[in-house]
Amino acid sequence: MDRNVYIGNNDPAEALAGYLKRLEELGCFAGSGPEEIGIEGALGRVSYEAVTALICDPVYNASAMDGIMVSAEKTASASELRPLTLKLSEDFEYINTGGEIKPPFDAVVMIEDVIRAGENTVRLIAPAVAWQNIRVAGESLVAGEMLLPSKKRLTPADMGALIAGGHTTVRVYRRPRAGIIPTGAELVEDPAEIGPGRLMESNSYMFAGLISEWGGEYKKYPIVRDDYPRLRAAVEQAAAECGLVILNAGTSAGTKDFAVSAIAELGEVYAHGLAVRPGKPTALGIVNGKPVLGIPGYPVSAYLMADLFVKPIIYRMLGLEPNAGAYAEARLTRRIVSSFKNEEIVRVALGEVGGKLAATPLDRGAAAVMSLSKADGSITVPRLREGIEAGETVNVKLFRPLDEIKKTLTVIGSHDLIIDYIADRMKLSSAHVGSLGGIMSLRKNECHLAPIHLLDEATGEYNISYVRNYMKGLSPVLIKGVQRIQGFIVQKGNPKNITGFESLAAAGVNFANRQRGAGTRVLLDYYLKRMGIDKNHIQGYEKEFGTHLAVAVAVKTGSFDAGLGVMSAARALDLDFIPVCSEDYDFLTVESFMGDERVKTFIEIIKSAEFKENLDRLGGYSGEKAGALIRFDDLQRVIP
Repeated sequence: MDRNVYIGNNDPAEALAGYLKRLEELGCFAGSGPEEIGIEGALGRVSYEAVTALICDPVYNASAMDGIMVSAEKTASASELRPLTLKLSEDFEYINTGGEIKPPFDAVVMIEDVIRAGENTVRLIAPAVAWQNIRVAGESLVAGEMLLPSKKRLTPADMGALIAGGHTTVRVYRRPRAGIIPTGAELVEDPAEIGPGRLMESNSYMFAGLISEWGGEYKKYPIVRDDYPRLRAAVEQAAAECGLVILNAGTSAGTKDFAVSAIAELGEVYAHGLAVRPGKPTALGIVNGKPVLGIPGYPVSAYLMADLFVKPIIYRMLGLEPNAGAYAEARLTRRIVSSFKNEEIVRVALGEVGGKLAATPLDRGAAAVMSLSKADGSITVPRLREGIEAGETVNVKLFRPLDEIKKTLTVIGSHDLIIDYIADRMKLSSAHVGSLGGIMSLRKNECHLAPIHLLDEATGEYNISYVRNYMKGLSPVLIKGVQRIQGFIVQKGNPKNITGFESLAAAGVNFANRQRGAGTRVLLDYYLKRMGIDKNHIQGYEKEFGTHLAVAVAVKTGSFDAGLGVMSAARALDLDFIPVCSEDYDFLTVESFMGDERVKTFIEIIKSAEFKENLDRLGGYSGEKAGALIRFDDLQRVIP
């Protein structure tokens, strides 16, 4: 097969509108049809037609209370001064909730308001009113009344109404079946097979979850290697067996990207290439009168393009229009630079700080799958705009309910594994921008806590001088965190014989560095300056990694020989570690947040015995001072 050399730059909204119109013309949305199912299995299904009640509810006049049924007229003289005595079977009858009201009785007196006067007599001290405490026939439902309209996704309340209206079954739209075809010679389905050139196939599970969530069902096909005849046959089979097909990966311009060619040979390619990032190589096709979508293989691209194109197709097949979702306005914490040519979808972490929402951009890589699970929402940078400035108000598409986001502690700053531990015990959203980036976010009221570990080169003290310099007039409070060991993360056996900072400048040593503003980067530069080592002699100095774990992975894979990081990251990936120094990893906040329940919970967690036990398991930490507070009076340190 020839290489796919042309990928268009179609506007995504225009491409979607045109594609849906083309599918409508081909009758793709009329083929689902109805099926009749039992009410117990109807939750989340979509009604095919309007449903009316077969019976009234209740079908008779029923008591709404436990008590006695009486004739209201006979009780008119009852009062506290002149209690009225009634005789059983002559003036009243006992009745339970739901019991039938029979003539001549037309009212129910609650048992709590009945005074027992004898074995068969009672007294009333207030008159009854006709039809009090009685559910009249048809009060809840009347036979012939509409219970639910067509094209409604059924709720638990709808299920109850259907049963009350006399129905045991309901006609619903059949679930659209989506065929999922993963492609790529590098993919495996068994974790035991993962290794060089072998990656775990995970996108099909994500697609399956999305399809189920949207109301469809799915069929996963075996992985198709980079073989054109097999790929073509798989697409042809899936298009015959399913209502739509997701062909995952193989849509770009590589020599083994066969997806578009297979779609074109079997049917038509409506559009290939979108002006959107991530997801540009997406292909929209039609085979056997069915939509076939070629979606890029990177997880973030796969998720976003499925949400953009697969979701509206499934909804249309169910007779529905996809809801726009919930949105909220937030202030952008960091500048986003974007391509003028493409629309860009950026995942963000959200936090309510000082009564306003702040949106912090997360890792924008198309393969950064964790940015999806950690994201609270996304923002779209339009085409023909080169970015969004920090401080601008942006419209965020929410991935989580807003009330849940408002309960979340927002932490922006330096990375450490203990943040994930704390996030498992409370609602916490974190973004890793380095210690200085965290201080700037706190200054701008964008987070509640900023984890920092910044070394003062003049004094050798951690964090205090930076608080004095950057937090003037803001009533800062430093919450002591942990003392942790920094050192060199190296491969097992230390094959490059890394012994100290001077080893980083040796020939053949590749070094994995942290990003500018990170405390670890400050520590590195401090030692290089003190030892007179030229950073330009360190191979890899300019290559930046956002977390300690990212550095450890770079070493683990053999791409880099060493990186400066914490012991826990080395232990997590079973790497060797050469200690350099101990440092203070603390949490900076301001006095106004100290009364916030989220901050209080955070302090309780890091002071707990369980937290300190976890530090011992991670290795390289001491939590003796965790939770202690350092306040500043005119930026002079005061320890209460």
